[in-house]
Amino acid sequence: MWLKMTLVIVAILLLGFALIATAPLTRMNKAAIAVFAGTVGWVLYICWGADFVMKMHSSEYIDWLSGANATSLAVKQYIAQNIFLKYVGRGAEIVLFLLATMTIVEILDNNGCFDFLKEVMRTRKSKHLLWIMTSLAFVVSANLDNITTATMMAVIMHSIVPGRKARQIYGAALAIAVTCGGALTVVGDPVGLVLWTNGYVTATNFSMSLLLPCVISWLLPTLWLSRLLPETIDSQWSTMPYRGDDTNLNKWQRLLMLVVGIGGLWFIPTFHNITQLSPFIGALCVLSVLWIVNEVMNRKLFDVDKMIQRRTPRALQYALIQRILFVMGIMLAIGVTAETGAIAWLARICDTYINNVWIMGALAGFFGTFLDTFATAISFFSLYPDASQNDIYWKLVAYSAAMGSNVFLFSGVSGIVIMKMERISVGWFFRNVGWVSILSWVLGMAFVLG
Repeated sequence: MWLKMTLVIVAILLLGFALIATAPLTRMNKAAIAVFAGTVGWVLYICWGADFVMKMHSSEYIDWLSGANATSLAVKQYIAQNIFLKYVGRGAEIVLFLLATMTIVEILDNNGCFDFLKEVMRTRKSKHLLWIMTSLAFVVSANLDNITTATMMAVIMHSIVPGRKARQIYGAALAIAVTCGGALTVVGDPVGLVLWTNGYVTATNFSMSLLLPCVISWLLPTLWLSRLLPETIDSQWSTMPYRGDDTNLNKWQRLLMLVVGIGGLWFIPTFHNITQLSPFIGALCVLSVLWIVNEVMNRKLFDVDKMIQRRTPRALQYALIQRILFVMGIMLAIGVTAETGAIAWLARICDTYINNVWIMGALAGFFGTFLDTFATAISFFSLYPDASQNDIYWKLVAYSAAMGSNVFLFSGVSGIVIMKMERISVGWFFRNVGWVSILSWVLGMAFVLG
């Protein structure tokens, strides 16, 4: 019975992956699929818990019983307290960190702290604008979540660049820059965050190892796209719209809030090294400080009924919530599959027939082209959970899975956001720059440091 239920749980995971990969065609919600796979998998696991526990945790379970009777209730309590909570805790660390950083971004955005980015882009030379815009996207995405960065930069680009054809070129370049920037740091993407919170990598080593590969994967496709642009562009520089809830903040107040928010995010790795507490605690500390500064700066506005407009659109908030649920669903689904022993079996198969870290990295990139990058990376991470800290395997998988999304664009969150906003088709993207992304990804792999 243990084997049959293992096959059922694995089948649910694989079906979920298939639906996630085909979501752009079927228009199914990825978060719903991931949550379904994770929750149903654990329900099936605990229903046949005795078989799984005796197969995978027999000695620990017997010690836990301490001579008590091995009843059905006891098995369920053991699973809930000693197995299930471990995976919930890992997922909760990532979700709470994302929730804190997303709230930090919303506070900064609501107060217009990113508005001066548009001023930096003031030029009518199309290629200069492209490099300035993508450079900002690369740097910002290394510190903020990809959905927010992609949306924010795309909105700014949309207000500057006229014409759908030009916006497609700039949008494609932005999607690549956001993906590469997010892959560079442990806080720029949930994949790196998982590695960091689980102790698989250290923040500085991870970034230094992937700096050159990520820069290569950003520069080469962007350079190729710049060929499609004319010498000049009739850019638009309209007056910033009325905000409603941040009109009293001047430039220096917004700059101060930006320094507190972004500077606080930069300090989180140091906070973690000093305290050894989970990174989400550091993110919550930064959020609390920024929140207090926000209330002090806007104290007069809280006394009047003028908060008539929120700058963060509801569609973006909904997308962020979906991303959080997707992350939790995938981690629960991979976790329950690992507890059946199926992933350990697959790892032995890989050791027998592959046993090469570079091939595994290439496979992660291949699956990352059509499967969600987070789902791809977490699946590969679960194969070798006992690999040493800062092992090259972690970095190759994280890098390759992220760069795989630059081939067709629809497997990464930043790509999906910009594809929808600028109506970029998969065929157009691959013909114009996707194949260049493959070359840059392969070239970048050669420079990943162990």
